Amino acid sequence: MNLKRMLERAVKRYGEKTAFAMGRRRLSYARLDEDSNRVANALTAMGVGKGDRVAMLLANSPEFVTAYFGVVKVGGIAALLDPKYKFTELASLLDDSQPRVLIAESPWLEPLIPALPRFKSVERVIDLSSKCGEQFLSYEEIMTRSASPAVEVKLEPEDIAHIAYSSGPAFHPRGVMMSHQALVREAAISGDGFAQTDKDTVVLFALPMHHAFGLVVVMLTAINKGSRVVILSGISIDSLLRLIEREKATIFMGVPFIHALIVSAVESGEVKHDLSSLRLWGTAGAAMPADTARRVKRYLGLTPVNFWGLTESAAHVTCTALDSRGESGSVGRPLPGWELRIVDDEGRELPTGQTGEIAVRGPVMRGYYHNPRATAQVMKNGWFYTGDVGWVDEDGRLFLSAGRKKDMIIAKGQNICPSDIEEVLSAHPQVAEAVVVGIADKLRGEIPKAFVRLKPGAEISEHEIKKFCLEHLANYKVPREVVFADSLPKTADGKIGKEELK
Repeated sequence: MNLKRMLERAVKRYGEKTAFAMGRRRLSYARLDEDSNRVANALTAMGVGKGDRVAMLLANSPEFVTAYFGVVKVGGIAALLDPKYKFTELASLLDDSQPRVLIAESPWLEPLIPALPRFKSVERVIDLSSKCGEQFLSYEEIMTRSASPAVEVKLEPEDIAHIAYSSGPAFHPRGVMMSHQALVREAAISGDGFAQTDKDTVVLFALPMHHAFGLVVVMLTAINKGSRVVILSGISIDSLLRLIEREKATIFMGVPFIHALIVSAVESGEVKHDLSSLRLWGTAGAAMPADTARRVKRYLGLTPVNFWGLTESAAHVTCTALDSRGESGSVGRPLPGWELRIVDDEGRELPTGQTGEIAVRGPVMRGYYHNPRATAQVMKNGWFYTGDVGWVDEDGRLFLSAGRKKDMIIAKGQNICPSDIEEVLSAHPQVAEAVVVGIADKLRGEIPKAFVRLKPGAEISEHEIKKFCLEHLANYKVPREVVFADSLPKTADGKIGKEELK
């Protein structure tokens, strides 16, 4: 099956039922199909066909869903970009994906306008917010002028639906190619694992749709099962709890950072809302701390469902049982359709209880876009080598270890590649060398900390270093702390010894 057929099936079953809601906007399954057809016809008129990339630089909204399905209906490949990224980061991803069309909203489109001639592949721009004037085709024009009949394009299950950029370096991107078949399978696996039905209302809050979590676990799973998704922008915990109460939401998913904020608000007694409609409280992005899990159960009466996965696995690979009483830090067992094993540095499978790299097999990516070398490094004999480290107990439950084979920081559920920050720091004219490590933080999980050696005679403050980073990096990547050092420790091969700095 492909994503177009999945949506058509949902339209037949649920028709005028609301699929996505945000504020006063309501998008039914039938209207989603019609509006995405209009986007598809507009893209066809622009010359977009099978295999062409269409970059999407959008925040969470019903229009994101419409645009995404418009792209895949013509056989296009949606290149999913993070609106939090600064120009330098976005330029790297646009150069990599080479899109023919860019779909963006004004807050992120306007800063790009002067530089658009630099991106030779971009032939047309669609202004989703319809606020950037007549120079671009607006979303409003598409909705009023474009035809709604379906575009007849033969889609194969193995066709690529989107490119999602993984947590690797933004300046040396790895675009994860996901097929229609893998996404449909993962949406079905997700829905079955959560016992999700058309009676469920899912809240989407602080989980970007351009990320596997928001796109697959929430958006595509809801469409597969006929659920309703209510989208809330911003990061107000009080607004979130009001929304859960008003909409009688049954499913909420987030990262441990958000869960900790919610529990703190509830246990303080300052925020009082009826959350009794909730039946599932899901968490991913990082293992939920045991203390947070206990507090969720105590104050909300729910046992958090932990799951683990990666961008390269479409969404999640393992999940704790819905009826579990808590699994002592486990992220659960492999879901149907997934296999998992723990291997040593030579790829040999390790026995139960021993720690090693986690390798998985199932509906994984087709590979990294235009990067067969990187693909070959992680895809071996049908297994994807994740770079994450863990161990499996006698009951087949996976436990994540603190260490990682890949150099990565997880802050508030966001994966940060230290080399992104190091590359920006090293570009500063007064910096001789720099290194970034992740240090433990009770609320955020980890935070990036930079160690900087200045050039002889250079003088610069921590504030100036952070300001420079903010000009080139997404806010969440900016180091929380900068330490100036006369020298940095080195390993035997001359590399900076990060372990000594943690």
